[in-house]
Amino acid sequence: MTLGNILEMKIIKLADVHRGWFIGDFEPSVLKTKDFEVGVLEHKKGEDWPAHIHEHCTEYNVLLKGKMSIQKKEINVGDIFIIEKNEIADPVFHEDCTVVVVKTPSVRGDKKEV
Repeated sequence: MTLGNILEMKIIKLADVHRGWFIGDFEPSVLKTKDFEVGVLEHKKGEDWPAHIHEHCTEYNVLLKGKMSIQKKEINVGDIFIIEKNEIADPVFHEDCTVVVVKTPSVRGDKKEV
């Protein structure tokens, strides 16, 4: 059995991408696409994060660590929460949080503070 050309696996550090975003229509990215964005975002307890909307995108999120609230709804570890386009996101971080975010499509400049 011949394996042909053996490729070496790439390893990119999450610390080397912008704020945890690693797939989408931006640089740097490990996969450049306009279809969606993926990020692993870290937020500190009490971090001031302005209320905002996305005019063209829907966000699919899962909280991996911490406790937070959005729209006065409590979000706990393991919760999946979906923010539709034009829906207000007003996160409050009650503990240090890690959130995986998938946003579709990938549109530069889509986030607008409200």
